Amino acid sequence: MRELLDYRSEFPILGHTTYLINHSLAAMPRGAEDRLREYACMWAERGIRAWGEGWWTMPMTVGDQVGRIVGAPAGTTVMHQNVAVAEAVVLSCFRPADAARNRIVYERGNFPSVRYLYQAQPDLEVVVCEDDREIVDAIDERTLLVPISHVLFKTGEIQDVDPIVRRAHEVGAHVILDCYQSAGIVPLDVTALGVDFAVGGSVKWLCGGPGNGWLYVRPDLAETLEPTSTGWQAHEAPFSFEEEMRYASGAARFLTGTPNVPAHYAATAGYDLIEEVGSDRIRANSLRQTQLLIDLADEAGFEVRSPRSTERRGGTVTVHVPEFPAVHRELAERQILCDFRPDAGIRLGPHFFTSDDELRFAIDQIGDIVETGAYERHLGAVAQH
Repeated sequence: MRELLDYRSEFPILGHTTYLINHSLAAMPRGAEDRLREYACMWAERGIRAWGEGWWTMPMTVGDQVGRIVGAPAGTTVMHQNVAVAEAVVLSCFRPADAARNRIVYERGNFPSVRYLYQAQPDLEVVVCEDDREIVDAIDERTLLVPISHVLFKTGEIQDVDPIVRRAHEVGAHVILDCYQSAGIVPLDVTALGVDFAVGGSVKWLCGGPGNGWLYVRPDLAETLEPTSTGWQAHEAPFSFEEEMRYASGAARFLTGTPNVPAHYAATAGYDLIEEVGSDRIRANSLRQTQLLIDLADEAGFEVRSPRSTERRGGTVTVHVPEFPAVHRELAERQILCDFRPDAGIRLGPHFFTSDDELRFAIDQIGDIVETGAYERHLGAVAQH
């Protein structure tokens, strides 16, 4: 078994940066370039034949690989461009909404792209809750869908999903679990959780790059629901070019149009590494390193705005310091790549290939920037931004 730090050679950007932004855009695996070259060669040498030699089925075959990582049975996970598209397809199964069941129970800490989708529907009422406990209380017989994040993007807090799923099912509502900030860093079993749908992407901890959203549909629902946001790949016999829709069986009916083949090629290099290392091993290392970050931040006198308990802590530690947007700019100039979120602070996201020394270096540099006032030269630029 390879040591975790042996995997550093798989990620070229680690050679010249301290890369702590895997919660936003994970480092690119070296193998992604090889996969994209394979795609280009396939197109150049096989031409139209490539569709029948693997391209057409990639949303399903690559989806199955994601499914293995998140605990989904084969044939229940398909690929989309992003989470907004995936959730729009799910929502379309329930349109037009029944006037007696038209509420979306939503958590304020969710990524806002999803909120925009639901708020744009004139016949839906979006009920915004402050936390996962308030969500349980808000779910009733008027609730249609409950979109919840497994891990909140600003704070890295793991949500308590079980009570939400139980309450939703008691009243006939459906839960959509957003796993973008958990898949690849927090062990996840969508089957055991009993969620109706799960969505996520590969930009972050899965190391799969952009253009690779994914959608899991509970097997029984995949055989009965009929999305109205659809396309020819969701047809039972797409190459018969029939004038009327006949839905494919299973999760394939949740596809839309022609797939994003190059993105799927690129993603598999990251998925392969996640499967090789294993979710449990990644999680154990993440808990150790996020605790190290918390301890270092405490020693430096920084405020930590992420959960301290292991049960609630995802893969990110958010550190709040004065003028943190300007501090972030100075960190970037020092080749320490992280990010920040308004009303939260600087987000630091180590992954399985991150060294402990990099974490110590990052916290030391934040301390130096704050102590010396090096961030002050960026204040004007931050204000304009």
